[in-house]
Formats: sequence, C-alpha cells, structure tokens
Amino acid sequence: MADKKPTEEADVTKEWRATHGQESAAKRLRIFAMLSWIIAIGGEIAGIVMLRQHKFDHGNLPLLIGLLVGIAVFAIAGSLMWKAANKHDPARASDKAKFFFQNQLGAIITLIAFLPLIVLIFMDKDMDPKNKKIAGGIGAALAVLATLIGVSWNPPSVEQYTQDMNACASQIKANQPTTVCSPEVAAQAKEIAKDSATVAEATKDAAHPAGQDVVYWIAPENGAKRATTPHVFHICQAVSPMRGKSVNHGSVTEAYAENANRITKQITMEQKQCGFAGAEPDKAVAPAAG
Repeated sequence: MADKKPTEEADVTKEWRATHGQESAAKRLRIFAMLSWIIAIGGEIAGIVMLRQHKFDHGNLPLLIGLLVGIAVFAIAGSLMWKAANKHDPARASDKAKFFFQNQLGAIITLIAFLPLIVLIFMDKDMDPKNKKIAGGIGAALAVLATLIGVSWNPPSVEQYTQDMNACASQIKANQPTTVCSPEVAAQAKEIAKDSATVAEATKDAAHPAGQDVVYWIAPENGAKRATTPHVFHICQAVSPMRGKSVNHGSVTEAYAENANRITKQITMEQKQCGFAGAEPDKAVAPAAG
C-alpha cells in the first residue's frame, strides 16, 4: 500500500510566489496586451461596419487585406505580451478553470477578433466573388496563424515553479551546477539556501560542528497543514517566543511549508537561550576574519 501513497514533496517545501517586481512586470504586460487586443477588435469592428456599408463590393481589396493584417499584428502582439506576463505571474494548475483561461486567453481573443469578420466576408452576397475568395482566404490563414501563436502549449504554473525553485535551492546548497535556476525562481531559491545556511551557522556546537537543519515554529491553528498568517522560525524550542505555544519542528523547508517563512532576526539572543553560542555568542553568526 505504501507505494500507492502520493508523493508529498510539494508539502515539505516552500511554495513559490511572485515577487513584487514580477507582479509589477506582469501587470504592465497585461495592460499592454489588453490595449493591443482592443485595437485588434476595433479593426474588426471597422471592417464589419465597412462591409455593411458595401465598401468592398467592387474594390478596396487592399484596404480589407490591410485591416486583416492589422488585426493579426495586434492580436499576436497582445498574445506574446500576455504569455510573457504569465511567465512572471502564472496561475495555479490546481485551479483548472483559471489556469485554462489565463493561459489560453490569447487564442480566445484572437478568435473573437477574426471569426465574425471572416464569416461576414464569406457570407457577403454583394462582394465580388474573386475578392471574396482572396480576402476570405487571407483572413482565414491569418486567423489560424495568430490563434496558434496565441495558444500556450506548455504554460507555466505555480506548482511547476515551486518544484523548480526547491530543486534550484538544493543545487545551491550542495554547490552543484544550477541547471534549474531560471530567472523566475532563482531569487526565492536563494532565500531558501540562505536561510538554511544561516540556521546551520547559528546551530554549530561541539556535538554538531557543521550545524543543524532543525528549526522550531508555532504550529498552524486547529491542526491545519499550513498557518493562515506567516510566522518566523527559531533555532530551538527554549526561546521565549515559543513559551506556552504549540510548537512544530523540522527542516527549514518543512517550516516554509507551514507558512513559517522567515528566520528570526534575534539569532544572537536565541543562541544564548539555546546554548549554541557558549561564552562567545557572536562568533556563531559573525563572518570569518579575512
């Protein structure tokens, strides 16, 4: 039965979250994407109005083709910017509806910007048949191209970034080549590695000359797997903030999983309370002399 138990790697690692800079970049890109799509749909509306006014019955084919090309250009530009925004701030794969619409919105908007106009071109009984065939064919080809570009074939997700971030952190801590440290996850991975190194340095003693990867934090409320509000974690249970509290302990990554996502700033004080620093408490965290 044990081999059927689902993996719990994601439950014992820090979850990836977009930084303020990533959120700001994603917001800007989405605004520009929306503006591009509005222009594309505006071009479609202009084409429909001119069709209704019989502007293309016996000429003006270059103008109609120009409108179709313009729609494609702005639809594609919007899709590319939207995809770039999703790389900075992706959706959760577990939220299937949001994940689908957020990642495939470019293709959906492109279809909206093309289909009504193309259908009207082919249904127009007054347009010259040759011009109708040329314009309809070009429009259909541009619609397919722009839609395919708008599709996100391998969209990013919070879950994927979480996995990559923690693999990156493991590589940093092990001094291995950082093969999975993409720009989207590298900053957070460095935080995990930094906190782990800080804890190891602060918990060095005679029994553990290399330090430990064991920290203590206030347990989530009501037996939950993750605290609703962020906590800090500490280097032993004897510290004053832990008194009278329900306390969990484990590795730094296990602390992150329960939303204890920052090491205490009172390390020197806690070294004294925990007995790690001995007679020279500051040396446990001070940088080595050059």
